[in-house]
Amino acid sequence: MSSTASDTSLGSPVGTDTDADAGNGPSRGDGQERQRLPLLALLALATAVFITSLTETLPAGLLPAMSHDLRVSESATGQTVTIYAIGTALTAIPLTAATAGWRRKRLLLAAMGGFALANTVTAVSSHYGLTMAARFVAGVAAGLAWALLAGYARRMAPAHLQGKAIAIAMAGIPLALSLGVPAGTFLGKVTDWRVAFLAMTALTVVLLLWIVAAVPDHPGQGRGERPRMLRALRVPGVAPVLFVTLVFVLAHTILYAYIAPYLDDLGLGDSADLVLLVFGVASLASIWVVGAQIHHRLRVLTIASTLLVAVAAALLAVLSDHAALVYVAAVLWGLGWGGVPTLLQTAAADAGGEAADAAQAMLVTLWNGAMAGGGVLGGVLLGGLGSDSFPWAVLLLLAPVLAVVLAARRHGFPGSRPTG
Repeated sequence: MSSTASDTSLGSPVGTDTDADAGNGPSRGDGQERQRLPLLALLALATAVFITSLTETLPAGLLPAMSHDLRVSESATGQTVTIYAIGTALTAIPLTAATAGWRRKRLLLAAMGGFALANTVTAVSSHYGLTMAARFVAGVAAGLAWALLAGYARRMAPAHLQGKAIAIAMAGIPLALSLGVPAGTFLGKVTDWRVAFLAMTALTVVLLLWIVAAVPDHPGQGRGERPRMLRALRVPGVAPVLFVTLVFVLAHTILYAYIAPYLDDLGLGDSADLVLLVFGVASLASIWVVGAQIHHRLRVLTIASTLLVAVAAALLAVLSDHAALVYVAAVLWGLGWGGVPTLLQTAAADAGGEAADAAQAMLVTLWNGAMAGGGVLGGVLLGGLGSDSFPWAVLLLLAPVLAVVLAARRHGFPGSRPTG
């Protein structure tokens, strides 16, 4: 990463605050750096990432119960994931631009307040239309939140530790997968799916107080600092990273968004929470490895991630009749997927260089567009070909992903990262 920490995250641009890194960051000694990292604040950001990730994916483990109560099909209920992603994809860039001058802490509080409202409405709604509207609002709040979270983490660390700071903040993603989704699935099974969403509201209220108490504030973005999208696309390496983001996330979402009906068709519907737990724990291991090795091995890790998910899909495609191998596939899938957000975000920042803000803005839009597309395509496949088509679709999509990563050796996914 460059020595100037700009407010970029899984995708949307915000301001640049060189003072945070140049003059107010931790000192350069390794022991002092670790001691001075504001872990309480970083963990608050990780919790915000946890809430945004879990809010998006929570319906994946609750589809049967939600579809019953909302009186729609499981395919239609799966679109609650799609509409969330659409909300983020459509509004991330324009809303971030509109609020660029806001104080960062104020904007983060507003975004997380949006999650509390949306999850509360989702929990009490008995109408499909209202539920979809609430999910869209949650997606809009996610677009604002993702514009801030990794940028905050980068400002809290010196340049050569920014990757580790981002890894701490991004740990909320695998935690949501390893603990949140299976816990929500279990909670919905033993009580009611609405309780899972109310629990999300309660957690968000606690986080709002935590942010007020522990997260430092930063100014917004100046008028002359807005990123230019088309210029970023012409930067060598940006287009390959964006292509990999779009197709990799699309492949993952097709299976993940409909994991409950997929497992139900395999006769493992009662074990959905356990399968998701196995997947999530493996994801935690993946993000730990990526956080430790990304500075020197981004290319190798990206190739390995693609291959691990592909092998998992192949196992599900040909050997899903064996329950034990379904769990093996869940482990491989988690090991491959867990570090992908950090890998792609870092690759976009490295490739973009001075246009990193614009590259990240396009990345978050494509990421959520791919999640929306995965929800739609998964629903079409479920209704037309059945859930056993999911692994084959994943394999088909991962072939060009691997080809682009291998080809982008010089720019995009180079053998060595730039130092800064």
